[in-house]
Amino acid sequence: MPFMMEFLYFPEDKTEYIPAVISLGVFIALAVLVMFLIMRVSKKQEERTEEQYGSQQAKKDDSLSYKPQGK
Repeated sequence: MPFMMEFLYFPEDKTEYIPAVISLGVFIALAVLVMFLIMRVSKKQEERTEEQYGSQQAKKDDSLSYKPQGK
């Protein structure tokens, strides 16, 4: 079983972990930033689509709805 552990590297000097933690933090921060940027752009696109096609959809919905005839 020891032959499978050769590829793992656990340094004795724990300060070697610092650059890895810093780069991990940077990548996580960038991922969160990009996620919020995508959400913001998506929200703007949704609002534009509602403005452009919202009135057309309302007309279409009115024509499809059931309107009983009065006596």
